[in-house]
Amino acid sequence: MTLFLTLVGKIIPLYFSILLGFFSTKYFDCNKDTIAKILLYILAPFIVFNATLSVEINSSVLFLPLFFFTLSVIIAFGTLPIFQRIFKDNSANVLSFSVATGNTGNLGIPVAILFLEPKLVDIFIFTVLASILYQNSVGYYVTAKSNFTSKESIKKILKLPVLHAFIAGLFLNLMGFSMPEIFMDYTNYLKGAYAILGMMLLGMGMEHLKTNGGFDKTFIGLALFVKFLVWPAFVLLFIFIDNTILHFLDKELYFVMFIFSIVPLAGNTVTVATLLNVKPEKMSLAVFISTLVSLFYIPLMIYLYTH
Repeated sequence: MTLFLTLVGKIIPLYFSILLGFFSTKYFDCNKDTIAKILLYILAPFIVFNATLSVEINSSVLFLPLFFFTLSVIIAFGTLPIFQRIFKDNSANVLSFSVATGNTGNLGIPVAILFLEPKLVDIFIFTVLASILYQNSVGYYVTAKSNFTSKESIKKILKLPVLHAFIAGLFLNLMGFSMPEIFMDYTNYLKGAYAILGMMLLGMGMEHLKTNGGFDKTFIGLALFVKFLVWPAFVLLFIFIDNTILHFLDKELYFVMFIFSIVPLAGNTVTVATLLNVKPEKMSLAVFISTLVSLFYIPLMIYLYTH
C-alpha cells in the first residue's frame, strides 16, 4: 500500500498541470490553439528527433511502433462490427477509433519520464509514432466512414512535423551521428516543457467540455472497458508469449510496452470527432472521465505489474 501511495504521489503533480490549464483558459483567456501549435510544431518534433537520434536502433526497438500500430488497427476493425450492433448511428465509428489508441503523447510521455530510465523514455517517445500514424491514417478512415481518400490521408501524414523529425533523426542515427553534448541538458528541458504544456492542454480543453447529450453510459462504459482492460490484456498476453517462447524482447522493453497500454483515451480523438461532427460531446466526456480514472488506475496497474 505504501508503494501504491508513492506511485499516486508521483502522478498527482501531472494532474495539477491539468488544473493549471483549466484555470488559465477559464480565468485568463489563454489561447489553447497557441499551446497546441507549440506542442505540435516545435516541442514534439524536437523531442521525437532527439529520441530517434538517441535510441540504439535494433530490431527490438523498431518492432515496438510496428506492433502498436498493428494492434491499433486490429482493435479498431475488430470492435467496429461489435459496436455497430450496439449503436445505430456513427457513435460506433468514433468509439472504435478512440479505443484503438491512447494519450501516449501529452500524458504518456510525462508518465514515462516519471517511471522509466532516460534511455527507455527515448524508446517510449520513439514508439509514440505508432499512435500518431494510426490517428492520422486508419483512424480517420474508421471515424469518417472512409470520407477521406487514400491520397488525402497520405497527404495528411506527410505534412506531420513529427514524421519529418522522425525521418531526420533515424537517418542521422543510422549515419552514426549523435546529439552534441552541449545540447543534452537542453533536450531534457524540452521534455519537461512538453510534459507540462501537454498536461495543461488537456485542462484547457476541459474548460469547454461538452456534456449536453454526452452522458451515454454504454458508450463510456465500452470505452473504459476496452482501453483499461482489453489493451493491457493484449499486451500482457504478448509479453507472456514472448517471455516463454519467442524471447525477442527484454524486461525493460516489456515495461515500456505496458506503460504504453495503460494510458487513457487520447485527447486528439475529440479533435477528430469535432472536425467530422461525429458525436464530439460523447467523445469529450469519455476522454474527461478516462483521464480522471487514470489518476489512480495508472499507479495501481504499475504497482500490480511490478509485483
